[in-house]
Amino acid sequence: MTIILFAALFPPVFLMVRIYRMDKIEREPGGLILKLFLFGAVAAIAAGVLESIFEGVLQAVFYKNSLAYRLALYFLVVGWTEEGVKHFALKRGSWNHPAFDYRFDAVVYSVAAALGFAAFENVGYVFAYGLNVALGRALTAIPGHCIFGIFMGYYYGTAKHFAVRGEPVRAQLYQRISILMPVLMHGFYDFCATSGNGAASGVFLLYVILLDIVAFTRIHRYEKEDRRIEA
Repeated sequence: MTIILFAALFPPVFLMVRIYRMDKIEREPGGLILKLFLFGAVAAIAAGVLESIFEGVLQAVFYKNSLAYRLALYFLVVGWTEEGVKHFALKRGSWNHPAFDYRFDAVVYSVAAALGFAAFENVGYVFAYGLNVALGRALTAIPGHCIFGIFMGYYYGTAKHFAVRGEPVRAQLYQRISILMPVLMHGFYDFCATSGNGAASGVFLLYVILLDIVAFTRIHRYEKEDRRIEA
């Protein structure tokens, strides 16, 4: 049991530490990061309940496993639900916190919520299916949640920047983008991962590689361009 728990929790914790250490100007309070991580874990429970409800609705409207059903399932139900609850946890736990005073802080906060979600989800998968799934998820699903969190955090930080400058319209726009961008990325990820044919598997593999490359270059750029949020 200890080995299974370690295999499930090590990847998200490892990534969290790596992202946390990139925030070199002003490290965030450890308590705040832990709170957001736990908020993300609780959000995973909420997502599971909501997805069950919405999936039942979809099955009443579409023929199961049809293209329309799968598009609605992964882009609307899974994508919107999971990224939506992560965003709720993120905003609830960080928007008005006094430590949120740099743009890159938002990336650290968002990744904390995303990896808390991923950690809870991963424990469920590894306990249900065994260590056989641990390595695959450590290389795909866990980094995927982290990457979605990086992009959510960038636009979330931009929204905070415009809110502090007294530009509510632009702040609201970037809040919406901070949800929409990871929803689309997440939906496409799940759609390709579950298609079950060779072409889709090839697209999925290419997509994962591209996500990793883009996220690696972007987060280093975001860290170098970090600026204080001020009016």
